[in-house]
Amino acid sequence: MRKKVLILTYYWPPAGGPGVQRWLKFVKYLPEFNIQPIVFVPENANYPIIDKTLSVEVSKDLEVIKLPITEPYTFARFFSKGKTNTISRGIINENKKQSLIEKLLLFIRGNFFIPDARVGWVKPATSFLLDYIKNNNIETIITTGPPHSMHLIGLNLKQKLGLKWLADFRDPWTTIGYHKQLKLTKTSQQKHKALEKQVLTKANQIIVTSSVTKQEFQQITHKPIAVITNGYDNETSQVVTMDSKFSLAHIGSFLAKRNPEILWKALSELIKENDDFKTDFQLNLVGFISENILESIKKYNLINYVNKVGYVSHLESIKFQKKSQVLLLIEIDSEDTRCIIPGKLFEYMVSNRPIIAIGPKASDVEQIIKNTNTGKFFGYHDFESLKKTILDHYKAYQQGHLKTSPIGLQKYHRKSLTHSLSNLL
Repeated sequence: MRKKVLILTYYWPPAGGPGVQRWLKFVKYLPEFNIQPIVFVPENANYPIIDKTLSVEVSKDLEVIKLPITEPYTFARFFSKGKTNTISRGIINENKKQSLIEKLLLFIRGNFFIPDARVGWVKPATSFLLDYIKNNNIETIITTGPPHSMHLIGLNLKQKLGLKWLADFRDPWTTIGYHKQLKLTKTSQQKHKALEKQVLTKANQIIVTSSVTKQEFQQITHKPIAVITNGYDNETSQVVTMDSKFSLAHIGSFLAKRNPEILWKALSELIKENDDFKTDFQLNLVGFISENILESIKKYNLINYVNKVGYVSHLESIKFQKKSQVLLLIEIDSEDTRCIIPGKLFEYMVSNRPIIAIGPKASDVEQIIKNTNTGKFFGYHDFESLKKTILDHYKAYQQGHLKTSPIGLQKYHRKSLTHSLSNLL
């Protein structure tokens, strides 16, 4: 008989965005390792992004349990629908540009809903699952966050039933970048820290997506911590025609604090210095874009080169990854973001397109790109080398041989990663 494992997650199809991909893929491959996944999700979740194409990846044989959830974002929209939608997507303006409504919403979100806006689901979900687990011979559960309220459900079930519990952190908890923007009081900060420590010390096994996060959590707990990154899968084969332009593409949410002025300056200078580059260049922006980013692009006179695509389905995003000449990966220049490995990195790596990544030095992303030979990584002060690399890529594009020669990608395949997960179960 297959071993039953109950997985508690907030993000599930029809949710879009990177949060849903990780466990959608784990669940896909777990049966091949003699494990029967059962998924517990909200019935009426307030997902900031919808991608109905992901629903086709859910097996008809998979048992998905749903329970209604009440979320404060529904009520917050009565005050400001626009601000609520952007905050729920994680797009937070610079403090000096925040309206009074936005400041109020952030303060309420940070101090009245700890650890997050889904905390109201913890009690009803715990009550429901206590009966379900007893009646269905479940011995192992997995919680995945954010939202970290999922871990509080796991904590409750662990305390009441003593079952095996794996806590999966797709992102850190108290050290993630946006945490500092929630206008937390000292008391609220202490509550977050206390809850984080409880989860990290009570779970049987911790799973993280980066080595930096593992090092951080090792300062808090002595429980075993495994690094299982995100990865890539065998997507439906698509016939893609390469862009005729020398296109640089950023795919995914482009948040205000990720503004790479070093890149805009390099592109602006190349346009002034090289007429051919000026004619051939195009900037593909696929996904939600902060107004701060667009303002910066305008400041460097690049707005006429922008192909603003907006949000697209996951399958459509794969097309852009494959047809764009160069792929951009931008992270906030902060010590706190060294552990962030965007899920799209692994899809970038198998697209056969060179990656230009800009972010904090000594990050996990820098090491992965270097080890797989899939692109080049730059700090926010590496202006000359960044500009030279873009020009080198442009010359290769002109000559018709712009591509990559990756190595060691197989370990990042979703099936290989699921094998690692199955060993923990």
